Amino acid sequence: MGHGAAKDIFRRVGQKLDNLHVRCSWNDDLKALVKAVFTEDEAEIFVRLPYVFSDLDRICRITGLPEKRLQKLLDNLCGKGLVVDVWVRDRYYYMPSPLLIGVFEFTMMRTGKDARPAEWGPLFYRLLENKDTYCHPNMGAGQVMSPARVYLHDESVLPEEYTRILDYESATHIVDTSPKCAVGICSCRHEKLHAGVKKCDLPLETCASFGWAADYLIRHRMAREISKAQMKDNLSLSREKGLVFCGDNVRRNVTFICQCCSCCCNLLLGITRHGYPNTVVTSSFIARVNEAECTGCAKCLKACPVNAITALKSDSGSDSKNTAAVKDDLCLGCGVCTMKCTKKVIKMEKRSQRYIHPETTFERVLLQCLERGTLQNQIFDNPESITQEFMRGLIQGFMKLVPTRQIEMSKTLRSGFLAMGGLVISLKNKGWIKEL
Repeated sequence: MGHGAAKDIFRRVGQKLDNLHVRCSWNDDLKALVKAVFTEDEAEIFVRLPYVFSDLDRICRITGLPEKRLQKLLDNLCGKGLVVDVWVRDRYYYMPSPLLIGVFEFTMMRTGKDARPAEWGPLFYRLLENKDTYCHPNMGAGQVMSPARVYLHDESVLPEEYTRILDYESATHIVDTSPKCAVGICSCRHEKLHAGVKKCDLPLETCASFGWAADYLIRHRMAREISKAQMKDNLSLSREKGLVFCGDNVRRNVTFICQCCSCCCNLLLGITRHGYPNTVVTSSFIARVNEAECTGCAKCLKACPVNAITALKSDSGSDSKNTAAVKDDLCLGCGVCTMKCTKKVIKMEKRSQRYIHPETTFERVLLQCLERGTLQNQIFDNPESITQEFMRGLIQGFMKLVPTRQIEMSKTLRSGFLAMGGLVISLKNKGWIKEL
C-alpha cells in the first residue's frame, strides 16, 4: 500500500469510528492514535466491516478476502480490542468497536508482551483532554443516551428505602445474576498513570465485567475470570474508598461496572472538567441534607466526585453555621456522600422524575444512534454496498427533519423506532442481537 493510500486509510478509520453509535471528531490526536493501534491491513478490514455483528461467511462475501487470511486479521483486531466478537449459535460474530466504550477501554486493558501502554496512554490522554473529540459530539446538543449510568451504593440507602431499589439498580444483584464475572485494569487510571498525571493511589485492577463482555475480555487477555464472592469483595473495597459505580446503561444483561475516582475517570471528568452533566446518567436517587442537624464538617463536600455539594451559610436563631447543600442538577445519586457523613444527616431519596433506561445493549445502541444521527448505519450496515449507501443517505436526510430529542422523550415514537430497527435486524436472521 502506497504512502498516499496509507494516509487515506487511517482517515477512513476515523470516519468509520464517527459513524458508529459513539461519535468522534477527526483531529491530529485521533490520527496519531489510529496510526498507533492499527496496521494498514487491519485498518483496511476495519473500514469494510459491517456496522452490525456479522459472521465470518458474510464478512468474506463483503470483503472478498480468503477466509484464512480474513480470520487471522479478525483475530488480531479482536485481540487488540478494535473489534468485538461474540460466540452465538455455534459461531463467532464480529462488530467494530466504537471509540468509547470500546477502543479506549480495551486498548488500555490489554496485557501481554504486545501491550504498549506507555505509548498509548499519552495518546489517549491528549485525545480525551479535548472536549471536542468525544464530549461535544455526543453530549453537546443535550443528548441523554449515555453509554453509562450510575449505580447507587446499596449501603447508602436507609433500611426503609432499600425496598425501593430496583434489581437492575443494584450492583450486588448484577453480580448475583451474572453467568460470568471478570476483573481487569481500569483503563482511565492506566491511561493517567502512563500520561504522568495519575494523582490517586487507587489500584488499577478494579474494572468489573459480566456475561458475554466478560467472556470477550477473558478470551483476549484483557481481564481475568473471578468468582462472584471475589467480585463482591472487589466492589466492597471500592465502596470503602468512596468510588462511584458507573456501569452499563441498560436494565438487562449488564456488561460492565467501572469503579470511578474523580481524578481519573473520563466520564466524571466530562462533567467536572468539560462541563457536560449528561456524560453519565444519574441513578434514580438523589442526596438530601437535613440542614438542622448538619454540623458543616464538609466531609461530604470532599467526598462528592462531581462537586455537587457546596457549603451554604445557614442562620439558626443566634447561631450562624455552614451546612451542606446539594446541587440537584449535578448530583449523580451515587450515595458516596452518605457513607462519608459521620453524623448521618444525608439520605438518598427517590427522584421525582424517573429516567427510562434502555432494556438491553441492542436498544441502547439504537437509541444512541438515533440521537447522534447514525441510525441508518445500523439498518443498512454493509459499507461496501452502493445500494445500501444510497439508503443510508436517504434515511440520514429524513432523520435531519425529525426532532430526535422529541423522539427520545416520547414513548410512542421511541417504541416505533426501536421496533423498526428490531424488525430489520430480525429480517437479517440476527434476532439474537436484540437480547444482548
